[in-house]
Amino acid sequence: MADEIINRVANSKLITVDLEDFYPKGNRVLFDISDWLFEGLLLREKDFRQSVKQHDWSQYSNAFVALYCATDAIIPSWAYLLVTAELSNFAKKVVIGDLELLETVIYTDIINQLPVDIYTDKPIIIKGCSNKPIPSSAYTLLISKIQPIAKSIMYGEACSTVPLFKKKAKKA
Repeated sequence: MADEIINRVANSKLITVDLEDFYPKGNRVLFDISDWLFEGLLLREKDFRQSVKQHDWSQYSNAFVALYCATDAIIPSWAYLLVTAELSNFAKKVVIGDLELLETVIYTDIINQLPVDIYTDKPIIIKGCSNKPIPSSAYTLLISKIQPIAKSIMYGEACSTVPLFKKKAKKA
């Protein structure tokens, strides 16, 4: 008679945190304002304002937008603010930078709002593999938030983890 196979991982108190589970839906858009510059380099205020006014902003509804300039033009801060003022009526989030910065800002918001009570005095595994663009900084933000309350923190999969932190036992 064969012994019954027991899934010890499923029966353990381990809690797996997969940042991919928190990945918000919505298009990610890299918006280049250099198209609205004279010869791609010079911002003429009147022309720039006209371009902003005529643009169809509704196409960014529920999107996450990163504003940038593909040329070496010097862009005054107000130009990005003017574009953001229009985008904020439609987009979920607007940043100045690249898509990696956009994901970092998105995950900063998510992790700051993450309720962590369920991780108190529990062994935690931060799942490492992801099919979505989770920024490396999201993992550091997560560990900083849960380390003060977790019993232990590991990284990887339940079948092969890398220990990162273990709370020291309190002396009696």
